[in-house]
Amino acid sequence: MSMGGVETGALYREPDRNLAMELVRATEAAAIRAVPFIGKGDKNAADKAAVDAMRKFLGTVSFDGVVVIGEGEKDHAPMLFNGEHVGTGDGPSCDIAVDPIDGTSLTAAGRPNALSMIAVADRGSMLDASSVFYMEKIVTGAEGRGVVDIRKPIGENIRALAKAKGKDVSDVRVAVLDRPRHETLIRDIRAAGAGTRLLLDGDVAGGINSALYGSRIDMCVGVGGSPEGVATACAIKALGGFIQGRLVPKTDEERERGLAAGLRFDDVYEADDLVRSDNTFFVATGVTDGELVAGVTRKGPVIRTESIVLRSRSGTIRRVIADHLAEKWLDD
Repeated sequence: MSMGGVETGALYREPDRNLAMELVRATEAAAIRAVPFIGKGDKNAADKAAVDAMRKFLGTVSFDGVVVIGEGEKDHAPMLFNGEHVGTGDGPSCDIAVDPIDGTSLTAAGRPNALSMIAVADRGSMLDASSVFYMEKIVTGAEGRGVVDIRKPIGENIRALAKAKGKDVSDVRVAVLDRPRHETLIRDIRAAGAGTRLLLDGDVAGGINSALYGSRIDMCVGVGGSPEGVATACAIKALGGFIQGRLVPKTDEERERGLAAGLRFDDVYEADDLVRSDNTFFVATGVTDGELVAGVTRKGPVIRTESIVLRSRSGTIRRVIADHLAEKWLDD
């Protein structure tokens, strides 16, 4: 049997389980539980509600997950702490990166682009960069592979990417976190003739948007969290995009901790350095409205969520819109 000359047997020879389609229940639950705290000014309460919900739903998934990137060390995080085992313990052994709310401040302020996310890869494949908080990143779609390089000036990268995408430099849009540390970077982007998309928070969504086909964002650059860099790499592998990172220690002490953990500071981390596995999953559900996914909404008797579900092995991008009966989510 064929479809347009393509043998369907080649496409569907070995259908298997897509773990992400089960994990999306956990991000949906976290997003829904965060809703009462949107715009209420209490980011800690929002985060706690999301963590509780995500942890509960992860416990129902048949896999043996170890949290590599979570809420922090066990002494400071009673749930979803680094090193915690989640899932039923049966099924595949995986590394898992969780952020019940990527953008707690956005949620507390009622601003857009907050989401709940989970990234998963084969056990032992995610880079543990927890000893160094910041990472400089550059992310693009597939057109950036072999074209842009984090070691080059931003203007040179913008011009090269514009040429590869067949568009004018003036039409290129670059996402970057709106932080004082990026003042020079933002000036250089604009001096090159490109436009900026300044992010209040959430460079994971910015990176994914830069790799999605048809997105209005062409590139995401700048210094953000190193855990977010690893999670983004899981998504970029599923999208066939491009990502590079360089660790940025804040202090000599942090650099020494990183060296002791085997991290490299003079090298560029490519996608396969950030996540060695070619079997990655990424799931995100919107908390508040954003370009990547819509936020949670109440429509009469139902609560509607929108999620994006990515898997590298199959190269699939799924949008999941779910309606949940509101009465099932009422607190006891």
